[in-house]
Amino acid sequence: MHIRSAPLAGVKLIEPHCFEDARGYFYESYSPSVTEALGCSTPFVQENVSGSRRGVLRGLHYQLEPRAQGKLVRVTRGCVVDAVVDLRRGSPTFGRSYVTELSETNRLRLWVPPGLAHGFCVVSEFAEVVYSVTCPYSPAHERTIRWDDPEPAIAWPNPPEGGFILSDKDRAGVALRDAEINFSV
Repeated sequence: MHIRSAPLAGVKLIEPHCFEDARGYFYESYSPSVTEALGCSTPFVQENVSGSRRGVLRGLHYQLEPRAQGKLVRVTRGCVVDAVVDLRRGSPTFGRSYVTELSETNRLRLWVPPGLAHGFCVVSEFAEVVYSVTCPYSPAHERTIRWDDPEPAIAWPNPPEGGFILSDKDRAGVALRDAEINFSV
């Protein structure tokens, strides 16, 4: 596998080594060596799967300490534009965003360390997103930053006619400057 750093501190893109021949392909999607290489000392405790149609935008979600989650995100079907925002006070990249495309074709995985908000927008007809997390879901600790907040300036793709499809929770997200944040470096 090849691991490269993204422009936000601690965020990594993982490209698996894929073996392809006339039969199809094979690659290792996960092994403990991945968490080791990422510097993640916490094991994954839960795996989530999300299926969404074109134009669905989910996020930007995070959980407060002590229930902050690290996430290893990949797309098993379709294509998404994936975004993260650094919420760790004292981080050299605090408040900045990073956007990348994850798809079943590029097979990239994105490591999102605890203390970052995460979201994605579906750009294919349908997408299935799988993410392993280091802490179970905790509704009491979950928070949402507005997907369209100008401060992190996320470069989302153009919305479909009628706009992005959002949940009520995501419509109610707050601006970064008003967000409850308890992360630091």
